[in-house]
Amino acid sequence: MPRAVGARNAWLAVLVLLLAGCASGPPLSAALREAPPPAPLIRFGVDTFAFKNESRSKNSDKPDLYANYCFVMARAVTQFHRFARFDPDGPRVSPEEYTALVRRVTRHDPWEEPLPAAERVAFPGYASLHALSEDHEAAVKAGLPARFWTLLHWTNWRIGFPSSGDQQERVAVQTLGELRAGRLVQLLVTNFPEWELNHTVLVYDYRIGDNDTVEFVVYDPNDPDTPGAIAFDGAGQRFLATRLYDTSPGAIRAFRMYYSPLL
Repeated sequence: MPRAVGARNAWLAVLVLLLAGCASGPPLSAALREAPPPAPLIRFGVDTFAFKNESRSKNSDKPDLYANYCFVMARAVTQFHRFARFDPDGPRVSPEEYTALVRRVTRHDPWEEPLPAAERVAFPGYASLHALSEDHEAAVKAGLPARFWTLLHWTNWRIGFPSSGDQQERVAVQTLGELRAGRLVQLLVTNFPEWELNHTVLVYDYRIGDNDTVEFVVYDPNDPDTPGAIAFDGAGQRFLATRLYDTSPGAIRAFRMYYSPLL
């Protein structure tokens, strides 16, 4: 590719990102009045993984440590939601075959339109992702993508820059809109410059509170046993960690992830 064309494409990518970040939308108070909360998009403990993303700092001596896979796991729950189906009456297959099926699911980009039931990757012998990953943890992990590029995802730089209250409110409003449209929302959450939380969660439900507050219910890859929660305080225009695994409650920032080829 000629250098000029490459530079132009890079600037176009930056421009699209900036326009996406500046896109306007209804204020949170209006968005909360638009429609009542829909039913949860996934069932926690059914449509989520039975194993967890482990803490490197707390398991440094573990030989088979499964750490730094939070982005992979949260994204994969969306991919299973959109591109997989389960056939509990089908005959079970070998672990190697389940690994191959997981790879077929995760080859789809998470922003692609969901497949019709007949075109989805079928997992015989199991009724859910949780049951499959409980019985075949090693096979499922082997089928998930590597973590390397998720750690180097080009939009991770956002944690190092300040975010306005208006920008954070747009994230909250967009998340409400996506959930109402039936789409899961993956968020990058951080309390940088503290190093406690640089993580991702998957929003699948929400509850409306008083005074323009909303609690987003999340799947946290670090905790396969209990749903997590982050809140958005409309008055303060900020996100709060209210129930995240091994995270102190308090102010955080949130950014949407994996909803387009650029973002």
